[in-house]
Amino acid sequence: MNSLKSIFLLSLPLFVWVPQSNADEKKPFHFAHRGGAHEFEENTFFAFKSSYEKGIRGYELDVRMTSDGELVVLHDDSLDRTHQGSGPVEHLTAEEAKKIRSKKQNEPLLFLDTLLDYLKDKPGMYVEFEMKTSNKDLYSDSRIQDYVAKLHQAVTAFVPDGSTYIFTSFDQRPLKAIKQLDPEADIMLIKGGPLTPELMEAAKAIGSKRIAAKMEGTTRLAVQQAQKQGFTVTGWPGHNLGDYFLGLGLGVDAICTDVPVQVQEYIESKK
Repeated sequence: MNSLKSIFLLSLPLFVWVPQSNADEKKPFHFAHRGGAHEFEENTFFAFKSSYEKGIRGYELDVRMTSDGELVVLHDDSLDRTHQGSGPVEHLTAEEAKKIRSKKQNEPLLFLDTLLDYLKDKPGMYVEFEMKTSNKDLYSDSRIQDYVAKLHQAVTAFVPDGSTYIFTSFDQRPLKAIKQLDPEADIMLIKGGPLTPELMEAAKAIGSKRIAAKMEGTTRLAVQQAQKQGFTVTGWPGHNLGDYFLGLGLGVDAICTDVPVQVQEYIESKK
């Protein structure tokens, strides 16, 4: 009986499951949120330079405008959290803003032209210029036009070979203004919540082929539906390596992360 059983088992076909190679997986492009906000002092020249030297080839940064029309890199409506100053940078002149230093490393407040000049000899970069204009007390409809004109001129004056420069915002006003000024401009609408059909419709209405949404609450199906409609989908925030894995599972095209170097090192360790 045991002999017959052995013969029977040996005659069964052998099925072996071979896992898909990591090389075959679709990996989202990761880029540095505010230059890598959890690894360096956010939105400083030091952050952007350091992340580049670590192999990062994509940035997200926030752009504001001084009272006399100079563009600076700063996230908040107020200087208080990140810099040795108080109140909106929009209330300062450029000369006053040049005296402002960061809290942690005493870095000078970064002017946009300084960063753009650094990028001139660096081809193949992906850069999101987020227009921080949602506060209508700081950016009235009339001021939006001046802000957009100056930002567009500065960003498009020289784009290195193979680089992608994108205008992004939660505020539809500057996105619409950019498109009126330059119908071919690459723009992206951001939402402070999960990816929804409403976000897709709003993006279509302003001519945006890119959308960014919070990964928390976003479903894989929603991402797939957006991609089928031709959208490039970015997920945020990426506070840690776990968020990178979340974006990988959702199938997003890109992840805006505070820990770009950590993500980069993880990816390289798997090669």
